[in-house]
Amino acid sequence: MKQTLLLLLGITIASLSQAQSLNPTKPKKDWSKVDLSSRPADHFMIQYGMDAWSGRPDSVRTSGFSRHFNFYFMLDKPFKTNPHYSLGLGAGIGSSNMFFSNTYVNLKANSARLPFTNVDSVDHFNKFKLTTLYLEAPVELRYFSDPERPGSSWKAALGVKVGTLLKSYTKAKNYVNKNGQTIYGNTYVQKESNKRFLNGTSLAVTGRFGYGIVSFDASYYILGVLKDGTGPVMNRYTFGLTISGL
Repeated sequence: MKQTLLLLLGITIASLSQAQSLNPTKPKKDWSKVDLSSRPADHFMIQYGMDAWSGRPDSVRTSGFSRHFNFYFMLDKPFKTNPHYSLGLGAGIGSSNMFFSNTYVNLKANSARLPFTNVDSVDHFNKFKLTTLYLEAPVELRYFSDPERPGSSWKAALGVKVGTLLKSYTKAKNYVNKNGQTIYGNTYVQKESNKRFLNGTSLAVTGRFGYGIVSFDASYYILGVLKDGTGPVMNRYTFGLTISGL
């Protein structure tokens, strides 16, 4: 997954760069005489999309549309010698919501490994999710086909982001019996919070490609979802949409 992401984004950036440099009808522009002062130096970046775990065994039964929502404040630093390229630096909050089917994820367990318990034949919650919140710092190497007008430009970016775990909790809703009949009513909610099993540090490779303020994004988290020895080795990966000024 990581190798595929890097290869695709690398080919995209190389192709755009080559097309720019091989166009015989355009003389090379002297960027030192171009005024980029009106180009925004900072912006917000909002991401929403699908989450999944690679390496997940059959006992870890995720279901539905597991998803993320990320919000970052970014600074953009164009290269003076070639503002087709820039460096993006930022900080913000990244979240992941993993949904499970008839599975109880017991964050409060005293065991060495995090239990993912099958609850098909006993009373259980009809809806169950695990949420993690990270403080993240993304860094991107960006390419713009038209650096003077990034709002109407093709763009691509490769990067990394590192994060630290702020909170992890489960949220369960509508406690039902084994026949699916509600016990306390469908508005009953239970939350449990514990960071003991979750990896406290995240590290991901990222990529984006799009036009104007909209781009498709993907990421692969090199570090596992769980701490070493606390459960199966699983790595998170995401696909989604980014709304961003640059």
